[in-house]
Amino acid sequence: MEDEIIPESRDLGRALCIITGASKGFGRTLAFQLSCLLKPRSVLMLVARTAEQLNQLKEDIITLYGGQNQLDVRCVQADLEKKDGVEKTVQAAKETSVSEMDHILLINNAASLGDVSRFAVTFTDPAEVNRYLSLNVSGALSLTAGVLQAFPRSLGLRRSVVNISSLCALKPFPSWVLYCTGKAARDMMFRVLAAEEPDVRVLSYAPGPLDTDMQLQARRSSGDLQLRRSFSSMFSEGQLLSCEESGAKLIKLLLDDDFQSGAHLDFYEL
Repeated sequence: MEDEIIPESRDLGRALCIITGASKGFGRTLAFQLSCLLKPRSVLMLVARTAEQLNQLKEDIITLYGGQNQLDVRCVQADLEKKDGVEKTVQAAKETSVSEMDHILLINNAASLGDVSRFAVTFTDPAEVNRYLSLNVSGALSLTAGVLQAFPRSLGLRRSVVNISSLCALKPFPSWVLYCTGKAARDMMFRVLAAEEPDVRVLSYAPGPLDTDMQLQARRSSGDLQLRRSFSSMFSEGQLLSCEESGAKLIKLLLDDDFQSGAHLDFYEL
């Protein structure tokens, strides 16, 4: 795992770093990559639905880096689709004293693909759509608002919010109506946040087609045959990106800190 970490000597400060959807895929990789870029006595808060995977991730990070940089790794088992899960995560964040930190970094990575086997005209049940949006839009907004309220603007405190976005926020993919809608809504949501809160550094980062379980679902389940063939071809030809490769570009963006707040930046644009 060591060779997956960014080699720069720079760091992200003494931070409270919150990563949602941290138990697997891109979130898990980011947890490793960020863990060695936080100053001693930083807090790395890992949020996901599955406690067992979170606890294993915590053990792996502490084994690799915890001892050498005194990193405080905390696990929060929470379902961000539900109000209780959001409140539990915000309360866990509040247990960190703001006076001990110079950087609050929230990475909104938790998301689901939704039912990609069907087309837009089949979604006649508002409750089904609302369940999808609860995690992928409402949960992200409510968690971000809760964290920013818990750590308001103050002298010497840097606040950063990352939205893990997608090309689907900008381009329609047939049979992906839920996912495209959720990603587009999140992008605009964070653009509004950037306009309202000029002291908060806001970034929507599209990591590209990652070799994850979500891509496997896309290849197997996409209702649009052309799209399914396209993803299958990318996989068979080795065109999918590793989480480590894409995560490295996000880390560089955060370290350089010269992006326009609220911007949507894609892996392939960098």
